[in-house]
Amino acid sequence: MPDRSTTATKDTLLDCLASNDAPRAQSVLEALTIDDQRRAIDWLAASEREDLLELLPPAEAADLLEHLAEAQAVEVLEDLPAEKAASIVHELPEEIGGDLLREMEPADASAILAEIEDAEEQSHLQDRVAYGKDTAGGLMDSEIFAFHSNATINDVVRSLQETAEASDEPDIQYVYVVDEEEHLVGVLRLRDLVLSRGALPIDEVMLTEPFRVSVKHTLEDLDDLFEARPFLGLPVVDENDVLRGIVSRDGVQEALAERQTDSFLKSSGIISGEELRSMPLMERCIRRLSWLTPNIVLNLIAASVIAAYEDTLQAVVALAIFLPVVSDMSGCSGNQAVAVSIRELTLGLLKPADYLRVLIKESMLGFFNGCILGLVLGIIVFVMKGNVYLSLVIGSALALNTIVSVLIGGLVPLLLKRFKVDPALASGPILTTCTDMCGFFLVLSLASTVLSRLT
Repeated sequence: MPDRSTTATKDTLLDCLASNDAPRAQSVLEALTIDDQRRAIDWLAASEREDLLELLPPAEAADLLEHLAEAQAVEVLEDLPAEKAASIVHELPEEIGGDLLREMEPADASAILAEIEDAEEQSHLQDRVAYGKDTAGGLMDSEIFAFHSNATINDVVRSLQETAEASDEPDIQYVYVVDEEEHLVGVLRLRDLVLSRGALPIDEVMLTEPFRVSVKHTLEDLDDLFEARPFLGLPVVDENDVLRGIVSRDGVQEALAERQTDSFLKSSGIISGEELRSMPLMERCIRRLSWLTPNIVLNLIAASVIAAYEDTLQAVVALAIFLPVVSDMSGCSGNQAVAVSIRELTLGLLKPADYLRVLIKESMLGFFNGCILGLVLGIIVFVMKGNVYLSLVIGSALALNTIVSVLIGGLVPLLLKRFKVDPALASGPILTTCTDMCGFFLVLSLASTVLSRLT
């Protein structure tokens, strides 16, 4: 269950929705840290999240959406009316709005883009959606400081001062120079702006032929470039050498870290995108089963090595053929739960004290997935051996061990986090040991009760 503060926040937000009180909901959210906002929204039902985003003004809704997990933000935007979603996207930084639209169903993204009134903004977002996620075009920040070559030092300094006054955290790293067609022609160093005469045209102090990257440069290309050069950011140009944005060193590092996270999730069986426990149960079941079900076949292939010597074994030894299937399949289910727990801990959506929520959510999912996987494996065992009791033993053992493994997989990261141990390092070995022991015990103990029927 959620802690008291999260429960109180959730109840207050629900009261705001019931009374249609947008100012109060806004003040409640503003008083929370970013992590607490995420937790509060995560504990709301999908329909409640949608109602909250509709209640808030677009700017406040965008600020809230910006800090949600991407998968959750996409889900909320897709469920909103296109007009409301477009007003929120309009308030988001262009790179974030483009990322969210890129992850949506094409029909939903097109409907939202059609509702954006500013033709230039619409065009920029369409271009960003078309860029690959891990390319310079997909990673770039479109808010850049660019001036035409006929501007003076005074013009540039005045503009930068106005920007600093209008923004609490102006991020000014480079100032670029473009011609009348917006082609990149130079870069200005900040020290040259400070030390040069104010009336001097900037094309007299700019560095010509600045290093640049194409919108099509891959994440690997960008990583190599930043490793080789001490730049904080690099200008991004399109195929016509028109300046489109800037890609930062920090942005590339964040993208690399996100890719590592995705790789970890995929290696753990979450192959259909990010999963959060706030998602619908059946959607989560299908996401996990899409990876778990084929693993039955893969594990049976491994077990066929033992099956080649089956004729020489006693009836009880035949169980050894399916022992690794039960333990390995259960381990796969547990690894998925481990991955989701670690991800939610990283996002601040989960705390060690939330073990009851994990217990409830994983027990339901484990029951459904366990029954389905147990049934599939039981049928395969019956086809192979023609013994209904053997198929019941193996199928039941897999079903029970799946429930146990997802509970262990979901809870172990929380326990390790409480004791300040890195869950990513220790969860796997603990889970493997527990699921193997439990799987072997279930198979052998169930078989011993019907031993006479197995021979």
